[in-house]
Amino acid sequence: MSDATTAVTGATGRLGGQVARRLAEAGQPLRLLVRDPARAPDLPGADVRRAAYGDGAAVRDALTGIETVFMVSAAESAERVDDHRTFIDAAVAAGVCRLVYTSFFGAGPEATFTLARDHWATEQHLRGTPLAWTFLRNNLYLEMLPLFAGRDGVLRGPAGGGRVAGVSIGDVASVAALVLREPGRHDGQTYELSGPQALTLEQVAEIITFVTGRQTSYHEETVAEAYASRAGYGAPDWQVEAWVSTYLAIAAGELAATTGAVERLTGAPAVNLEELLRLG
Repeated sequence: MSDATTAVTGATGRLGGQVARRLAEAGQPLRLLVRDPARAPDLPGADVRRAAYGDGAAVRDALTGIETVFMVSAAESAERVDDHRTFIDAAVAAGVCRLVYTSFFGAGPEATFTLARDHWATEQHLRGTPLAWTFLRNNLYLEMLPLFAGRDGVLRGPAGGGRVAGVSIGDVASVAALVLREPGRHDGQTYELSGPQALTLEQVAEIITFVTGRQTSYHEETVAEAYASRAGYGAPDWQVEAWVSTYLAIAAGELAATTGAVERLTGAPAVNLEELLRLG
């Protein structure tokens, strides 16, 4: 493990917070980059700095003297790729050596899930910089799957009989912490992170019902029905398209691969949906 300070972004969120705690427990010196310092986790010796991704000057100042950065992808927005580019360019200007980025499973310019294309654009920008990089391409978070169900307990979407190999936030955090504790060893690597099972949404509903006792089912929508059922949320067009394309990516088989990368990297088997629900 390096004695150099590691910068962690998104430390007020679930993934960044877990990564920061794992590193702190391992004795890694930390600098936490957050938008609201009052919400930063209280970790021994952690240096907290305020810096939003789109504020290049603040990011440059916050990252000065840092060699390795953990960059949690920004919250979904129409400006996310631009904010990512600003952050990355500021990291270069600050003299950062390497950056570990949380991308998405199968990121590519023609991915069905529209936001996976945004992750690809971020990856491509990183490739064009002098930074050493590692991409952690996580599948859908297992924690999100129960949230797909509406108040009536029905998961609705045009996923057909496609499968999703969701991965837990905790497993992604374990991989990220390991990569960050071994600076240089994972440079230039892309890790596709999945859970141990590829489940249809019907199976997801059955597991939720079995473990929690909450009656849950899956209803397959057409694409037109999916857009119509989400029209009342008042979300912008790009976000509705992202929501619907999540299910279309499942239908297309783009989220079905179980890679085994979590266990290969950490030595511990990835958590499945039933285990996650039982853990609460």
